[in-house]
Amino acid sequence: MDEKNKIKRHFKILLKIVLTVAVMWISFIVGIYFILISMSSNINIISTILGVIICPSLLLPLIYCKNKKKVLKCWIIFFIIFIIILLIDIGIKKYEESITINTSPNINTSEYLPFVENTKIVKLQEESTLKLTEELPILDGAAACFPMYSAFINAIYPNNVQLDRSGVFQYNNTVDGYKLLAEKETDIFFGGYPSEEQRQKAIEEGTEFEYTEIGKEAFVFFVHKDNPVSNLTTEQIKGIYSGKITNWKDVGGKDEKIIAFQRNPGSGSQSMLIRFMGNTPIMEAPKEQVNDFMSGIIEQVSHYKNTSSSIGFSFRYYLEGIIKNPNVKTISVDGIEPNKENIRDESYPITASVYAVTYKNNDNDNVTRLLEWILSEQGQEIVEKTGYVRIK
Repeated sequence: MDEKNKIKRHFKILLKIVLTVAVMWISFIVGIYFILISMSSNINIISTILGVIICPSLLLPLIYCKNKKKVLKCWIIFFIIFIIILLIDIGIKKYEESITINTSPNINTSEYLPFVENTKIVKLQEESTLKLTEELPILDGAAACFPMYSAFINAIYPNNVQLDRSGVFQYNNTVDGYKLLAEKETDIFFGGYPSEEQRQKAIEEGTEFEYTEIGKEAFVFFVHKDNPVSNLTTEQIKGIYSGKITNWKDVGGKDEKIIAFQRNPGSGSQSMLIRFMGNTPIMEAPKEQVNDFMSGIIEQVSHYKNTSSSIGFSFRYYLEGIIKNPNVKTISVDGIEPNKENIRDESYPITASVYAVTYKNNDNDNVTRLLEWILSEQGQEIVEKTGYVRIK
């Protein structure tokens, strides 16, 4: 009998050890799994760790304690609290997503490709007066200019040309695009005027940029559609982005703190903000209020969380022609709307030029031929119909 009890006792100890190892192992596996899910879904990682590691671990007392009913009740209460916290966290994330406005400089390039039947790019009704077959200039550009220079490709390049980072039709965006042009890896970059750092990079590479204005654009500021403010003066905007004006009530809005979003350094719109601000210093934005550009296949989207208290900036065509988000509204500046007529006569106070940027002493004659064609009636037709304001 003693021998049987001994075996039974040893068996129970062994079973407890096995159950303990199993619980800890399952906790580890489930924990890793849910942590990965929480990271990809932006769920609060702390609450996830507490739940998926601590909850299973609390089963351990059930293995060793005699009063298992009381322990089980405590465990169930803890588990229910964890589920409630997790559901609240998910609900908050879903709400934030519902008020999030995608204004990152990312574009679905597949919708704006040349030589594709259902492409959104502008197509000329008549045959192009220029056709290039050899020594094709390598084209690159900013996100907002992609539909335009893709239309140029469609009009004058051979129909076997495809979007390729190592080919004649590239899309590297402003930061990398100006770097490649400075290194003479591309021939023409389409976009706004480069930043001081980008111009300095060209000097270091022994490259001299040349600028051909091909269109006009407006630099615009936008707020959530529920924000009662529809106009700001240039001085008020400078006050906001210098940190001197911090509450919407100071510019005719609600009594709410202003959340002023910025872009990453070197991006076309951030460079434009710097030029707009002039000698007025720009406040340092918190990391979560800086919209970074992430490289990759249609880069990871950054967001402006546009509650009625936030403000952001972009270029008019990109915001209204590509993003087309109904939850934001463009505001007028100094009482002038950023429409095509006001951009054309430059009555809108923050107009910007769209450039075809090249480098001096490029020995490819087709670069000059292409620039001349862009300034022709056909080229300017594409500029205008894409959504910019033609200069000729």
